[in-house]
Amino acid sequence: MAYQFDFLSTFDYTGVLIKGVITTVELIAVGGVLGVAVGIFGAWARTQGPRWLRPIVSAYVELIRNTPFLIQLFFIFFGLPSIGVQITEMQAALLTMIINLGAYSTEIIRAGVVAVARGQIEAALSLSMTRVQIFRHIILRPALQKIWPALSSQIVIVMLGSAVCSQIAVEELSFAANFIQGRNFRAFEAYLVATAIYLVLAIILRQILRLIGTHFIVGRKPS
Repeated sequence: MAYQFDFLSTFDYTGVLIKGVITTVELIAVGGVLGVAVGIFGAWARTQGPRWLRPIVSAYVELIRNTPFLIQLFFIFFGLPSIGVQITEMQAALLTMIINLGAYSTEIIRAGVVAVARGQIEAALSLSMTRVQIFRHIILRPALQKIWPALSSQIVIVMLGSAVCSQIAVEELSFAANFIQGRNFRAFEAYLVATAIYLVLAIILRQILRLIGTHFIVGRKPS
Protein backbone atom coordinates (compact mmCIF):
# COMPACT_ATOMS: atom_id res chain seq x y z
CA MET A 1 0.00 0.00 0.00
CA ALA A 2 1.46 3.35 -1.10
CA TYR A 3 2.06 5.93 1.60
CA GLN A 4 -0.25 8.94 1.36
CA PHE A 5 1.46 12.17 2.32
CA ASP A 6 -0.56 14.59 4.40
CA PHE A 7 1.30 17.77 5.27
CA LEU A 8 -1.89 19.70 5.92
CA SER A 9 -2.39 17.84 9.18
CA THR A 10 1.06 19.02 10.26
CA PHE A 11 0.39 22.64 9.33
CA ASP A 12 -2.80 22.51 11.37
CA TYR A 13 -0.34 22.96 14.24
CA THR A 14 1.35 26.02 12.76
CA GLY A 15 1.09 27.85 16.08
CA VAL A 16 3.02 25.07 17.82
CA LEU A 17 5.73 25.21 15.13
CA ILE A 18 6.00 28.99 15.39
CA LYS A 19 6.37 28.78 19.17
CA GLY A 20 9.06 26.14 18.71
CA VAL A 21 10.97 28.32 16.26
CA ILE A 22 10.76 31.34 18.57
CA THR A 23 12.06 29.32 21.51
CA THR A 24 14.93 27.93 19.41
CA VAL A 25 15.84 31.45 18.28
CA GLU A 26 15.75 32.68 21.88
CA LEU A 27 18.04 29.84 22.96
CA ILE A 28 20.69 30.55 20.34
CA ALA A 29 20.41 34.35 20.65
CA VAL A 30 21.07 34.35 24.39
CA GLY A 31 23.22 31.23 24.51
CA GLY A 32 25.31 32.35 21.54
CA VAL A 33 26.13 35.80 22.86
CA LEU A 34 26.88 34.68 26.41
CA GLY A 35 28.69 31.54 25.24
CA VAL A 36 31.07 33.56 23.08
CA ALA A 37 31.57 35.99 25.97
CA VAL A 38 32.59 33.04 28.16
CA GLY A 39 34.89 31.88 25.37
CA ILE A 40 36.59 35.27 25.18
CA PHE A 41 37.16 35.25 28.92
CA GLY A 42 38.41 31.68 28.78
CA ALA A 43 40.83 32.48 25.96
CA TRP A 44 42.15 35.46 27.94
CA ALA A 45 42.51 33.34 31.07
CA ARG A 46 44.44 30.62 29.25
CA THR A 47 46.82 32.99 27.46
CA GLN A 48 47.05 36.23 29.45
CA GLY A 49 45.37 35.49 32.78
CA PRO A 50 46.91 34.72 36.17
CA ARG A 51 48.68 31.39 36.47
CA TRP A 52 46.32 30.05 39.14
CA LEU A 53 43.34 30.51 36.82
CA ARG A 54 44.77 28.69 33.81
CA PRO A 55 44.47 25.10 35.10
CA ILE A 56 40.90 25.79 36.25
CA VAL A 57 39.85 27.00 32.81
CA SER A 58 41.77 24.16 31.14
CA ALA A 59 39.94 21.61 33.30
CA TYR A 60 36.58 23.21 32.43
CA VAL A 61 37.35 23.10 28.71
CA GLU A 62 38.48 19.47 28.79
CA LEU A 63 35.49 18.40 30.89
CA ILE A 64 32.91 19.97 28.57
CA ARG A 65 34.61 19.01 25.31
CA ASN A 66 34.87 15.36 26.35
CA THR A 67 31.35 14.78 27.66
CA PRO A 68 28.04 14.63 25.73
CA PHE A 69 25.84 17.71 25.52
CA LEU A 70 22.84 15.64 26.63
CA ILE A 71 24.61 14.49 29.80
CA GLN A 72 25.56 18.10 30.57
CA LEU A 73 21.92 19.09 30.12
CA PHE A 74 20.68 16.32 32.42
CA PHE A 75 23.34 17.11 35.01
CA ILE A 76 22.26 20.76 35.18
CA PHE A 77 18.50 20.13 35.03
CA PHE A 78 18.31 17.12 37.36
CA GLY A 79 21.53 17.52 39.33
CA LEU A 80 21.33 21.12 40.50
CA PRO A 81 17.87 20.79 42.13
CA SER A 82 19.19 17.81 44.14
CA ILE A 83 21.62 20.19 45.89
CA GLY A 84 18.99 22.88 46.41
CA VAL A 85 19.42 24.98 43.24
CA GLN A 86 16.01 25.35 41.65
CA ILE A 87 16.05 25.93 37.90
CA THR A 88 13.44 25.96 35.12
CA GLU A 89 13.65 23.97 31.90
CA MET A 90 14.51 27.07 29.86
CA GLN A 91 17.14 28.22 32.33
CA ALA A 92 18.74 24.77 32.31
CA ALA A 93 18.82 24.72 28.51
CA LEU A 94 20.33 28.20 28.32
CA LEU A 95 22.92 27.49 30.99
CA THR A 96 23.96 24.26 29.28
CA MET A 97 24.29 25.96 25.89
CA ILE A 98 26.35 28.79 27.39
CA ILE A 99 28.67 26.41 29.21
CA ASN A 100 29.04 24.15 26.16
CA LEU A 101 29.65 26.91 23.64
CA GLY A 102 31.92 28.68 26.12
CA ALA A 103 34.25 25.69 26.31
CA TYR A 104 34.47 25.16 22.56
CA SER A 105 34.80 28.86 21.76
CA THR A 106 37.55 29.17 24.40
CA GLU A 107 39.74 26.83 22.37
CA ILE A 108 38.77 28.38 19.03
CA ILE A 109 39.48 31.93 20.20
CA ARG A 110 42.67 30.84 21.97
CA ALA A 111 43.96 29.55 18.63
CA GLY A 112 43.42 33.01 17.16
CA VAL A 113 45.08 34.68 20.14
CA VAL A 114 48.17 32.49 19.80
CA ALA A 115 48.38 33.42 16.11
CA VAL A 116 48.63 37.17 16.83
CA ALA A 117 52.12 38.48 16.09
CA ARG A 118 54.29 38.62 19.21
CA GLY A 119 55.78 41.92 18.09
CA GLN A 120 52.44 43.70 18.51
CA ILE A 121 52.17 42.48 22.09
CA GLU A 122 55.74 43.53 22.90
CA ALA A 123 55.08 46.98 21.44
CA ALA A 124 52.02 47.34 23.66
CA LEU A 125 54.00 46.25 26.71
CA SER A 126 56.59 48.89 25.92
CA LEU A 127 53.78 51.47 26.13
CA SER A 128 52.99 50.27 29.68
CA MET A 129 49.60 48.85 28.73
CA THR A 130 48.14 46.31 31.14
CA ARG A 131 47.55 42.73 30.03
CA VAL A 132 43.79 43.32 30.00
CA GLN A 133 44.24 46.42 27.81
CA ILE A 134 46.56 44.54 25.48
CA PHE A 135 44.08 41.68 25.14
CA ARG A 136 41.16 44.01 24.51
CA HIS A 137 42.78 46.51 22.14
CA ILE A 138 45.66 44.64 20.50
CA ILE A 139 44.87 40.93 20.51
CA LEU A 140 41.12 40.29 20.52
CA ARG A 141 40.01 41.74 17.19
CA PRO A 142 42.86 40.28 15.08
CA ALA A 143 42.25 36.94 16.82
CA LEU A 144 38.54 37.03 16.01
CA GLN A 145 39.32 37.91 12.41
CA LYS A 146 41.38 34.74 12.09
CA ILE A 147 38.91 32.35 13.68
CA TRP A 148 35.50 33.88 12.89
CA PRO A 149 34.47 31.22 10.31
CA ALA A 150 35.29 28.41 12.77
CA LEU A 151 33.53 30.20 15.62
CA SER A 152 30.47 30.81 13.42
CA SER A 153 30.30 27.11 12.57
CA GLN A 154 30.46 26.20 16.26
CA ILE A 155 27.58 28.56 17.05
CA VAL A 156 25.48 26.90 14.33
CA ILE A 157 26.37 23.46 15.72
CA VAL A 158 25.20 24.51 19.18
CA MET A 159 21.96 25.86 17.70
CA LEU A 160 21.30 22.50 16.03
CA GLY A 161 22.29 20.72 19.23
CA SER A 162 19.55 22.59 21.07
CA ALA A 163 17.18 19.98 19.63
CA VAL A 164 18.00 17.68 22.56
CA CYS A 165 16.57 20.27 24.96
CA SER A 166 13.18 18.74 24.20
CA GLN A 167 14.30 15.91 26.49
CA ILE A 168 13.67 18.19 29.48
CA ALA A 169 10.43 19.58 27.98
CA VAL A 170 11.81 22.84 26.59
CA GLU A 171 9.25 23.76 23.94
CA GLU A 172 11.69 24.34 21.08
CA LEU A 173 11.39 23.08 17.51
CA SER A 174 12.07 19.38 18.06
CA PHE A 175 9.60 19.42 20.97
CA ALA A 176 7.03 20.88 18.57
CA ALA A 177 7.70 18.08 16.05
CA ASN A 178 7.33 15.44 18.77
CA PHE A 179 4.10 17.06 19.95
CA ILE A 180 2.62 17.19 16.44
CA GLN A 181 3.43 13.60 15.48
CA GLY A 182 2.02 12.47 18.81
CA ARG A 183 -1.29 14.11 17.90
CA ASN A 184 -1.69 13.33 14.19
CA PHE A 185 0.56 10.23 13.98
CA ARG A 186 2.24 11.67 10.85
CA ALA A 187 5.83 11.33 12.02
CA PHE A 188 7.39 11.52 8.55
CA GLU A 189 5.69 14.81 7.71
CA ALA A 190 6.24 16.36 11.15
CA TYR A 191 9.96 15.60 11.24
CA LEU A 192 10.46 16.53 7.58
CA VAL A 193 8.95 19.96 8.24
CA ALA A 194 11.12 20.35 11.36
CA THR A 195 14.20 19.35 9.36
CA ALA A 196 13.41 21.94 6.70
CA ILE A 197 12.94 24.64 9.35
CA TYR A 198 16.25 23.74 11.03
CA LEU A 199 17.95 23.98 7.63
CA VAL A 200 16.48 27.44 7.04
CA LEU A 201 17.44 28.58 10.55
CA ALA A 202 21.01 27.34 10.08
CA ILE A 203 21.35 29.16 6.74
CA ILE A 204 19.93 32.38 8.19
CA LEU A 205 22.19 32.15 11.24
CA ARG A 206 25.26 31.62 9.06
CA GLN A 207 24.36 34.68 7.00
CA ILE A 208 23.82 36.80 10.12
CA LEU A 209 27.18 35.69 11.52
CA ARG A 210 28.85 36.37 8.17
CA LEU A 211 27.45 39.92 8.16
CA ILE A 212 28.53 40.45 11.76
CA GLY A 213 32.01 39.27 10.86
CA THR A 214 32.17 41.42 7.76
CA HIS A 215 30.94 44.65 9.32
CA PHE A 216 32.15 44.44 12.91
CA ILE A 217 35.04 41.95 13.04
CA VAL A 218 36.88 42.30 9.74
CA GLY A 219 35.73 45.89 9.34
CA ARG A 220 34.91 46.02 5.68
CA LYS A 221 31.77 45.80 3.63
CA PRO A 222 31.12 42.79 1.42
CA SER A 223 32.14 43.13 -2.20
